[in-house]
Amino acid sequence: MNKRLLFLLVSFFLAAAAVLGQETRPLRVDDIFELKTVRDPRISPEGDWVAFTVSTLDAETDTTRTGIHMVPFAGGEAVRLTAGDKGDTHPRWSPDGRYLAFLSSRDDTGAQVWLLDRRGGEAVRLTEYKGGVSAFEWSPESRRLALIVTDPDPEAEAETGEKRDRAKDPPPKPIVIDRLQFKRDGVGYLTERRRHIHVFDLETRTSIQVTRGPYDHSQPVWSPDGSRLAFTGNRTEEPDSNFNEDVFIVAPTENREPRRLTTSEGSDTSPAFSPNGRWIAYLAGGDPREIWYATNNVAVVGVDPEPGVPPRPRVLTEGLDRNLAAPRFSPDGTEVLFLLEDRNNEHLAAVSLEGGSVRRVASGERAVLDFDLGGRGETVVLETEPLRPPEISALREGALERITHINDAFLAGIALGPIEMIHAPGTDGTVIDAFLTRPPGHREGQRLPTLLRIHGGPVAQFSNGFNLEWQLLAAQGYAVVGANPRGSSGRGRDFSYAIWADWGNKDFRDVMDAVDRVIETGVADPDRLGVGGWSYGGILTNYAIVQTDRFKAAISGSSEVNYTANYGHDHYQRHWEAELGLPWENTDLWIRISPFFRVAAVTTPTLVMCGQEDWNVPLQNSEQLYQALRRLGVETQLVVYPGESHGIRRPSFQRDLYQRYIDWYDRYLKAE
Repeated sequence: MNKRLLFLLVSFFLAAAAVLGQETRPLRVDDIFELKTVRDPRISPEGDWVAFTVSTLDAETDTTRTGIHMVPFAGGEAVRLTAGDKGDTHPRWSPDGRYLAFLSSRDDTGAQVWLLDRRGGEAVRLTEYKGGVSAFEWSPESRRLALIVTDPDPEAEAETGEKRDRAKDPPPKPIVIDRLQFKRDGVGYLTERRRHIHVFDLETRTSIQVTRGPYDHSQPVWSPDGSRLAFTGNRTEEPDSNFNEDVFIVAPTENREPRRLTTSEGSDTSPAFSPNGRWIAYLAGGDPREIWYATNNVAVVGVDPEPGVPPRPRVLTEGLDRNLAAPRFSPDGTEVLFLLEDRNNEHLAAVSLEGGSVRRVASGERAVLDFDLGGRGETVVLETEPLRPPEISALREGALERITHINDAFLAGIALGPIEMIHAPGTDGTVIDAFLTRPPGHREGQRLPTLLRIHGGPVAQFSNGFNLEWQLLAAQGYAVVGANPRGSSGRGRDFSYAIWADWGNKDFRDVMDAVDRVIETGVADPDRLGVGGWSYGGILTNYAIVQTDRFKAAISGSSEVNYTANYGHDHYQRHWEAELGLPWENTDLWIRISPFFRVAAVTTPTLVMCGQEDWNVPLQNSEQLYQALRRLGVETQLVVYPGESHGIRRPSFQRDLYQRYIDWYDRYLKAE
């Protein structure tokens, strides 16, 4: 063998070995710009195509791009329909199959309805509502749209039709508030601008306003014959004072008084007509006195009761004791399908129109996030598993077959951390479920620095879906524990209600039991423990650091610490009054439940983070926590994201947030 051939062979094998050695790698923070988010699957009328959206964080423009794609229902290559520079969302096929309509903020006119003609051509703008459109639905004959339109802002530039010269403009007017509920996160101060239903005629390009008054209306759906609209709204005398929401029905014309179909004091939402138009399925809310701890049900109500006889709703899922969502009738009208949250999973389920046992349509260790039904029974679901971000699958003969592969190419080069379920028995007999994510390539018997990450809510749960945060932290060599303590959803009303007016007690013990269980398995290093979370995850973090010094690092994201300071400052007044009573009447309870008054016990280095315009869990909490820790000499830092509300949206801020997580934990758990 000559030297040149030997050299070439050696070079080839060395290159091959290098390629094989680099086949996969752990996740990096910058990979948030590579992963894509799939949402909103919609089956075309003939059942051949599925439209959906794909969102990507754009590092160059520091924005989120959302475009519309479609994929054959039978499987095949996905086709991109819009670029998504301005955020194209809410794709909806016209029933006659000619158009695909969607919402977009192109032309800087606020979200409007745009049309793609399936015969070809560019998308064209259909509506020009000055207040913008937040949702719409096609009428059965494809001639009209029912839309949710926000009342126009008289101070907005769009009202003048011209670009205003701000240097010559008069100063802004004071904000005058009369409403009981006067602010909301992501919206700001609430004025009398309301969301109403409008009907737009495609042939005449004219619009009529169907609902009016000092109310917000949502979720319009057409009857099969197009003669009526069902919708939801709180039309009580003082909507800001209660949790009521009812299902109404009205003719799609002007000056018609809506007829109420549900009358419970709870929140009745998500109406859906039966194929024969005789029934409306909906979500019947639980006891409003139990706020978010109550579970709901799927119910039906007759559209046309006998004269003089009030509507008589009928619950179909009596005794299920789980949280349900998105009811839809099957094409033959014999069943109602819905999403079912059940102990670490989310499934597609169905129940007969007559009630009875619940049937699992798409189950398993997964989270089904959305679904759509075709006219001939075609079914698609948006589902995710622990090692796969959400993708769309078709249901064929009872089995799920994936038809989108948006993230497959990228993930083929990524080594993800394995995830397993552990069960932690508590001292009082309660068994807590928790997910354990290990670093890629973790060796059995190797003790790891371990992070307890806590979910928001409190009534929510970690499920069998892809969790980017866990994977990013595991890629840095951490074991990550995600527990579902009491207060979480998925296990019924009593499991959630166990922390009523008693936050930071049973749920704190539960998450600590989960950590101890991971220590017992030999995975967690008891001397290198960290804790953190966002929203209620940050709140329970605060409860943890005032009760134990076992954690060497903590991250409190968008958390509450002093509840007396929150009343009238966040947007939860009704919830606080229901659970804690009024602060000037139940002062002892408000103080007892506030970690702020126990902050002198904290020794854990704590990173405090929040959005500057967060009115869900206002920045004031984070500022007070930081100030107290700083005053006490505890190592701390406050990070505020300008212009952000409760969820951090700007891509560069998301990258910054994840990197700060890693840097803070590394500083205290890997120092040696």
